[in-house]
Amino acid sequence: MTYPPTGRRPSRAVVGVLAAAALTGLASLPSVAVAAEPDLGIGPLAPITGAQPGSGVDVPFSVLNKGTEEVAKTWVTYSVTSGLGTADSYGNCLYSTQSSVDEEPEKTLAVCAIEQPLKPGVVYVPEQPVGLKALDNALYDNVRMTVEATEPGAGDGGGTDPVPGTGAPLKLVEKAPATDADRASHSEDSATAEVTAVNTADFALTGARLEGKVGDEVTASVKFLNKGPAWVYREPGQGAATVDVRIPSGTSVVKAHDYCSPVTETHYTCGTSQSWVDEEGGETYQFVLRIDKAVEGAAGKVSLTGADRPFDTNAANDTAEIVIDAAATTAGGAATGGATTGGSSAEGSSSAGSSSAGSSSSGGTDTSGGTDTSGGTDTSGGSTAGGSTAGGSAPKTMSAGNLAATGSDSTGPMVAAAATALIAGGGIFYAVRRRAAAGN
Repeated sequence: MTYPPTGRRPSRAVVGVLAAAALTGLASLPSVAVAAEPDLGIGPLAPITGAQPGSGVDVPFSVLNKGTEEVAKTWVTYSVTSGLGTADSYGNCLYSTQSSVDEEPEKTLAVCAIEQPLKPGVVYVPEQPVGLKALDNALYDNVRMTVEATEPGAGDGGGTDPVPGTGAPLKLVEKAPATDADRASHSEDSATAEVTAVNTADFALTGARLEGKVGDEVTASVKFLNKGPAWVYREPGQGAATVDVRIPSGTSVVKAHDYCSPVTETHYTCGTSQSWVDEEGGETYQFVLRIDKAVEGAAGKVSLTGADRPFDTNAANDTAEIVIDAAATTAGGAATGGATTGGSSAEGSSSAGSSSAGSSSSGGTDTSGGTDTSGGTDTSGGSTAGGSTAGGSAPKTMSAGNLAATGSDSTGPMVAAAATALIAGGGIFYAVRRRAAAGN
């Protein structure tokens, strides 16, 4: 059982008096001043078009202190993709290369410490626009700029050690007091501009030519290559290229490449590992194929599809083929049902002298140990596999020394002689049985 408390319960009036006294005490404590956080913003960066490889690219930008207090020191950081370089080397900037991470390609990074105060409510611009250079591989590139009131930490994506610049420092100058429009346009602390160069990139495909027997598994390596001179950078999440692969007739896919997805059993689409492809870079798509039957002239098609490629002015290498030269015999040496040249069997029927019980057709080489020169008709009733008939036909007749039968005109007399010997043997056996019975 439970026991009631022994103490008396305080009245509601007493509780109310104590609560009021506590609130009064808190109100009488001195207030603690909270410093205002710096609030910096950077204006939008205008896109740059028509850049010529090897020429300079100027990037203007503006900064606004949106807070109420002066900011004593500012860090301006800018990064560029691999088609751009840093033409100007500022003495108050540290330069490094940032490795590729996630969906972002390798970049050149500059972190600049601006040792000058920024007044609140004032728009600042650099004395001169940031100087960049379009490199030989420039095409679709971008520059990203960030402004901060604290020193940015080291990135976790790896890269080279920072190296200080050697030129004059990057400085900011006052432009004008900020308007409401300026405050609205400087709402973010980072901005990105696209830089498009006048350049080309030649996407090319290479197919494969394979040989094998029915039942074999062969590997077709289809290659996609960006022959340059420009690299190609697409939107994050979008592959740099799309390759359409059609499998040759008479074959089936045992294993497709990881970057390839089936549309049907004989049709695949393949992408790239990243949203960019460097000059002289690309992908190799391997398909393990099984040769199910020999099909004369079997060829699959490989082609570039997907997003437009206005930069690719050479269409001659945008397609390729996967060609299968399939022998009409399996690995075990038996005739297949597929069509072959030189008068071999087709779907089990004979044509101009087809093979029998594993020997090759007229005009072909017998892989079992001899050459069939009979020109005779296949009596097996169907194609064979691995040296035995699929339809239960008679086994191949071999002469002494394991040579193939020649199929000469002496076949008839040989059969008659064998029959006579069999009858004679049967008579002798019967006479012996009769004599033994009479003796009993």
